[in-house]
Amino acid sequence: MPSLPPSPDPHSLPPGAAPPPADPGAGARAEPPPRTLVVRALSAVEHALLIFVALMTLAATGMEIASLIERRTVGLGDILLMFLYTEVIAMVAVFYTGTGLPFVFPIFIAITALARLIVLQGKDMDPQNIVLEASAILLLSIAAVVLMRGTRG
Repeated sequence: MPSLPPSPDPHSLPPGAAPPPADPGAGARAEPPPRTLVVRALSAVEHALLIFVALMTLAATGMEIASLIERRTVGLGDILLMFLYTEVIAMVAVFYTGTGLPFVFPIFIAITALARLIVLQGKDMDPQNIVLEASAILLLSIAAVVLMRGTRG
């Protein structure tokens, strides 16, 4: 393996002279490719849609709260609906910040929606449908665990 010539001491360079560029193989990071106009435009559309989704979710939450105040009752279905709204807002936050696993949040939303469906249909529901929906919740839960553990390693 050939040895690299020693890099000059930056203090020994003549005034105004720049040090030679670093060798990319010598530990320097390669610059990321510049973002094209299409990528920037799609990113802007994505951010605008995320803001729109958040605003729609907040509006729906406000309408549900107003409905709860008007009815003066809170049921389990209402609480689960609030969890759905909370999870949508959390999903938008995860997409915006880039932290977390954005593809797991739709699974959480689906689990909560199925649980809400079971609660709302209650005793009138066919037992076979309850088993099928509970099985779907179990399958979604397993998928969420697999996805979360798979990204840790």
